Amino acid sequence: MIELAVKGLQKYYGANMVLRDIAFEVQNGEKVGIVGSNGCGKSTLLKVIMGIEGYEQGMLAVKRGHTLGYLEQMPNYDDGERVIDVLNSAFKRVDEIYEEMRELEMQLSSLQDSELEKKLDRYSQVQMLYESLGGYDKDEKLSKVCAGLKISENFKERLFSELSGGEKTTVILGKILLQNPDILLLDEPSNHLDLEAMEWLEEYLRLYKGIALIVSHDRYFLDNVVSKIIEIEDMVSKTYDGNYTAYQNEKERQLQLQMEKYIEQQKKVKAIEKSIAQLRDWAIRADNNKFFRRAASMQIRLDKMERVDKPVVERDSIKISASLGGRSGNEVVIIKELYKSFGDKVLIKNAELLIRNRERVALIGTNGCGKSTLIRILLGIESSDSGTALLGSSIQLGYLPQNIHFSNDQNTILDCFREDIVITEGKAREYLAKYMFFGEDVFKRTGSLSGGERSRLMLAKLMYKELNLLILDEPTNHLDIDSREELEEFLKDFQGTIIFVSHDRYFINNIADRVIELSEGRLIAYAGNYEYFKEKKLQERNMAAEKLKADMVEKSVQYKKTQTNILKSNDSKKVKDLEKQISELEHRLKTIDREIETLFDEYEKINELYSEKSSLNSQLEKLMELYFQ
Repeated sequence: MIELAVKGLQKYYGANMVLRDIAFEVQNGEKVGIVGSNGCGKSTLLKVIMGIEGYEQGMLAVKRGHTLGYLEQMPNYDDGERVIDVLNSAFKRVDEIYEEMRELEMQLSSLQDSELEKKLDRYSQVQMLYESLGGYDKDEKLSKVCAGLKISENFKERLFSELSGGEKTTVILGKILLQNPDILLLDEPSNHLDLEAMEWLEEYLRLYKGIALIVSHDRYFLDNVVSKIIEIEDMVSKTYDGNYTAYQNEKERQLQLQMEKYIEQQKKVKAIEKSIAQLRDWAIRADNNKFFRRAASMQIRLDKMERVDKPVVERDSIKISASLGGRSGNEVVIIKELYKSFGDKVLIKNAELLIRNRERVALIGTNGCGKSTLIRILLGIESSDSGTALLGSSIQLGYLPQNIHFSNDQNTILDCFREDIVITEGKAREYLAKYMFFGEDVFKRTGSLSGGERSRLMLAKLMYKELNLLILDEPTNHLDIDSREELEEFLKDFQGTIIFVSHDRYFINNIADRVIELSEGRLIAYAGNYEYFKEKKLQERNMAAEKLKADMVEKSVQYKKTQTNILKSNDSKKVKDLEKQISELEHRLKTIDREIETLFDEYEKINELYSEKSSLNSQLEKLMELYFQ
């Protein structure tokens, strides 16, 4: 059943059109990815669907009664609100119903007859509504979402206004998931999550019964979650069935078909144009209007021909290039017995690592585990408590930090690029165009740049130098998919050493030949990409589970042995008691036999002895049965 439909939607900002023809339908339970280059209107579309922004033309229909949840990019809450207050705001309606239930319960004790019946009916309705909204599962839902998004008890008590942008986004995501709307509108939900939290969110969304519209540049995330892709290109939308990889393959196939049709049509057009030119030439030479009429007729047919557009095979994206510096020493990074703590929190504990020339190493781990700290120690920005972290010999370093700041926010892009190098303005503008800073863009102030623009400018500054070592901290965070793919292609061809921190699993798979996990202060190496790391972690978990199972079996065996020994000890005592009783009975039977032999005519006494002997024999048989069991 169609629950969300958009048709012919147009959107302007002032006189500038940002969306020209957006059309798609979303069925019940579908998870849909929205992709496109930065600035193509993906976030604007979500705001229009949410009702935050209007639109000029077209149709937008949402099934009656459906609730929507939107992951805000710049959330605002009162300064005094804690994280737990923001999360609990998801239960506002549930809490209101709970308060009404409590109030009704207090009233019921003082009412009688018809008034009591009315209030009981109302209480029953309110209780059913409370249950249908998940009121009784409130604490369980809160616990589940907080555990999945790594929202700890201490974190819950922090003021929301003091959180970083990424932390705020995580909290708002948690709030939206707790609201459990019919339609989720998520703008880059995985941007600030670590790998464990991303995998948890993927599983949550796969099991989510409602609709989810997800704007994302995370190709791995899209592959794992969505079953439909909406691409926005040149302000027009196009829908593809399947996940991101299926969309890529289908788009490539359609482009190839369009190119073949375009080439075939161009051959026909040129042939017709040639015929028209010949007919006009003959008409002029022979002064014959008949040829002019035929030429005119063919021109009309040509003008009415529905033209196949030439497909745009390559769109604007960054064009990264760098001059390779001289060869570095074979040992590029040497870390020995490294230790670093902040107060009581130990981030790095006796870590050991050696990275050799031309290795491509991904450094991964949970948020806050110390990855960026390790890089800052390596670069000399931060000091360690003990141990060594050194770069090798002949290193020519390029470093891209996670949070990019420039020395002067008032500088233009052009000034910022030229501040450390000698280059003419013309050459600088030509070079910056490779990083998608065209025309007047180069005069924008660095303080007004978006995250993506800052990343591109910093990359431009880095890649202009001669380098043999790249250290990149979350390099894909603000790049669109085309720019990520361009960066990947450059890094694949780069002949130096690459060390990068990333949560982009697609990127790790394409670049890394080694994964280093920072876990509980230790550096653990895996000789492969993310899929290899994932497989090894699964094997480790399975081995740990098998070991735990074996330990439990061993403990069970030991317990049984102990119990058996106890039982044996008890059985030994029982056997001795039985032997004693049997011996006493046998001794008594022998005594009776001797007594009977001495009696001749004392029949009464003999009968008594025979009766006793019979009884004792019965007892002896029972004891013997027990003894030989």
